[in-house]
Amino acid sequence: MKDLQYYMKLRYPFTLEQDEDGSYFIQFPDLPGCMTCGATIEEAIAMGEDARKCWIDSALQDGDFVPEPKTAEDYPDNFKLRLPKSLYRQLATNANAEGVSMNQYCLFLLTGGVNGGGGQVMHQ
Repeated sequence: MKDLQYYMKLRYPFTLEQDEDGSYFIQFPDLPGCMTCGATIEEAIAMGEDARKCWIDSALQDGDFVPEPKTAEDYPDNFKLRLPKSLYRQLATNANAEGVSMNQYCLFLLTGGVNGGGGQVMHQ
């Protein structure tokens, strides 16, 4: 049986976001409800490790399922998306103007939106 020590050795990804008051909020998406905050990034990460340990320990004591961290292989590498014809035409026109495929152009747009949005950082 997997114990606390086993789970603590796993690298769970976390998000770290600065609040308006300057403190930092950390949460572990693979562990629902596992979150905390700290005055500094370092404190938030240390508090996060403590919260993760408490979350896993509590789940193990209660006999609840403890998920292992998801890896890149756990996610598909593509998805299907239906677009209005007008949006498709606009994307295709822009991709052509940039001299790239529509797939590359959409990936560029998605990456810019993810990396530039919300001040939220995902760590593994």
